[in-house]
Amino acid sequence: MANFKIVLSDQKTGKSTVHEVKDKEASAFLGLKINDVVNGSVLGVDGDIRIAGGSDRAGYPMRVDLQGGIKKYILLTKSVGFKKADVGERGRKLVRGNTITDDIYQINAVHLSKESKENTNEQLEQPKEHLKPEKKENSKEELPEVKKE
Repeated sequence: MANFKIVLSDQKTGKSTVHEVKDKEASAFLGLKINDVVNGSVLGVDGDIRIAGGSDRAGYPMRVDLQGGIKKYILLTKSVGFKKADVGERGRKLVRGNTITDDIYQINAVHLSKESKENTNEQLEQPKEHLKPEKKENSKEELPEVKKE
């Protein structure tokens, strides 16, 4: 059966806790993909848990864009699995797919409390004020006059 170490991070406090799940508890995570949401009662936590990533026993990271539970060499630029990249540099690296299988050793997860769910929904609904261009009134008055000779 599968054994997982689940690193559960709390966004409010910025701290992480490690939970080990075995056999029946671990079977609840088999087949899940990155960004799937699970009920926190599996780990004895209030709220929900969002799968953020993970790695296998050899340390190869999981990637969102690689479908399935496979291990594959892919061409990467600076991103998950390939950090030290100069401008234009690419490299072929071995990574895991986005599905949790028996080969996965560590699962990275984020704790979603009820308040944080409401906050994220509110943030999505509100327009981003800092992205809108500022309107200047009477912009002609602020410009210095140019003398023509």
